[in-house]
Amino acid sequence: MPIRFGYACLNTTLGKEGGFRSMIKRTWEEKGLPHASALGVDNSETLCKIIEWNNRFGIKVYRMSSSMFPWASEYRLEDLPEWNRIRDNLERAAKIAAKGDQRLSFHPGQFNCLTSQNEKVVSNCLRDLRIHGDIMDVMGLPRNHWAKINIHMGGSFGDKERSIDQWCRNFERIPESVRSRLTLENDDKASCFSVLDLKKVSDRTGCPIVFDFHHHRFCGGGISEEEALRIAVSTWSPGIRPCTHYSESATKEGKKVNPTAHSDLVYDKINDYGLEFDCVIEAKMKEIAVVKQIRDWHTNV
Repeated sequence: MPIRFGYACLNTTLGKEGGFRSMIKRTWEEKGLPHASALGVDNSETLCKIIEWNNRFGIKVYRMSSSMFPWASEYRLEDLPEWNRIRDNLERAAKIAAKGDQRLSFHPGQFNCLTSQNEKVVSNCLRDLRIHGDIMDVMGLPRNHWAKINIHMGGSFGDKERSIDQWCRNFERIPESVRSRLTLENDDKASCFSVLDLKKVSDRTGCPIVFDFHHHRFCGGGISEEEALRIAVSTWSPGIRPCTHYSESATKEGKKVNPTAHSDLVYDKINDYGLEFDCVIEAKMKEIAVVKQIRDWHTNV
């Protein structure tokens, strides 16, 4: 199977049952831990429903939402009043996924910046990453890149080599629950990090590269899409399928937006270049875009 397809976070077909509930700061300050716990119960049950839907429709790759536990940096998960129920739901979600050979991952937000010279920024990043690793541990997911936690490098701050050194130093501070799962994704700004830049980091840390087809169009490093993909794939350990991201510009749909903005659906055939890998389609219509890609171009998948 050259490409196994998936999507991220929300399931639009399931409607309200396929979305995750959040809360604003004022609500957190007013209702606190009990409300956070109630949202954790609802969101962990939503996770189970989405994974069950994916199994029914043959979706093999799913990126879990980082919003399952709103304001999680302000408390320990085990302190949630209904933690036992939440933990049971997380364990059940992982078992449902395993039954369908479904790969689960995370993609923490872009505010995570291990290249920063600001210790508070780095500390906040380490705390957020640890939460993701803890959730995966509770679910019983493997501590390897099959259960990846994918991030961007962060800002280059006008000096890529210095930023790469800073990132690699901070990598050593990451807890094993995250370090063993961490992957890096190429950026969509020419001033940031291409696949060639990330290869330097991968060689030093062992972090595999998640190749983003769309981002490469804006930050290619002077090499072709195929060359970049092959470099990224080469950084993955034997026995673990490499993972990629694919999206297309919303300008293709006639929208007057920044060309880096994602379209609702994807229209072109995703080229595997003779390689085998997983692919998260990052289109706004989520699972519908995945079904369209398979129907239009990959009916043998």
